[in-house]
Amino acid sequence: MTQLDGVVKPKTKRSKRFLQNRESKLVENCKNAMIIKGGNTSELVTQALKDIYALKKPNAVLYKKKNIMRPFEDATSLEFFSKKSDCSLFLFGSHNKKRPNNLIFGRMFDFHVLDMFELGIEKFTSLKDIKNNKCAEGIKPMLVFAGDLFNTDMEYTRLRSVLTDFFRGPAVSAVRLAGLEHVLHFTAQDGKIYLRSYRVNLKKSGCRTPRVELEEIGPAYDFVLRRTHLASDDLYKTAHRQPKGLKAKKKKNISHDAFGTKYGRLHMQKQNLDKLQTRKMKGLRKRKREVAAKSGEVTTPKKARTQE
Repeated sequence: MTQLDGVVKPKTKRSKRFLQNRESKLVENCKNAMIIKGGNTSELVTQALKDIYALKKPNAVLYKKKNIMRPFEDATSLEFFSKKSDCSLFLFGSHNKKRPNNLIFGRMFDFHVLDMFELGIEKFTSLKDIKNNKCAEGIKPMLVFAGDLFNTDMEYTRLRSVLTDFFRGPAVSAVRLAGLEHVLHFTAQDGKIYLRSYRVNLKKSGCRTPRVELEEIGPAYDFVLRRTHLASDDLYKTAHRQPKGLKAKKKKNISHDAFGTKYGRLHMQKQNLDKLQTRKMKGLRKRKREVAAKSGEVTTPKKARTQE
């Protein structure tokens, strides 16, 4: 690829496809996440990063080497890795005396940090510690958020948005019942966030609707919220702006009720029913007396013949 005046021009078909895949689209590609180890990490943080990578695969990139960076002080390195790997989500793990067992969830907008949240691990149960059947790789999980803080507190509301972007997986138009196999449950209570992972088992119930049982498969995290970096309201609004091509065009004279029934309104010109052409039938013909009465000519009835 060659670069002239800031514009990258591909030389081969492979590089052309590579650049086309990174171009802006009406419907963007599935969001990829980069999982990065800090300059100093503990065994707990390393295993926690691997387990989240196992949940996020195949839409994730795991950097195994250590990278010395401090996202809250200087995000230049994160933005460089984001542009290099074409990832709009990131997870950074670190460990030090002041902030032990630290994870930073964040997302990018136009290859710049939009918002990020620093969560400390207080308790962790790995995938290996729970001996149950696991879900297959790449299954789209169901996300459940419990707790009033996710709806009332501004920071927790943004955190819910980041976690939704991170774990939601690809957008699909339909999912069959057997495909609803994995559940990620987030609970916010007393300043802590609890993450649990369950496998859905569908049992026979004697009717058409199966009986649902949840089996914990791991990993399990107990987080505490430490530091946050929130985008300004203007930047956050710009990041959520949709292109005009995705906005549904409003159809006139069409409405829906509360049950989803579609109603349409037709506008027609006033019709003259007297000139309406109907099918000519003998039964519809007017009689001579009705025609004469309408024109004003009154005929006297003939006298009955008397018998002498």
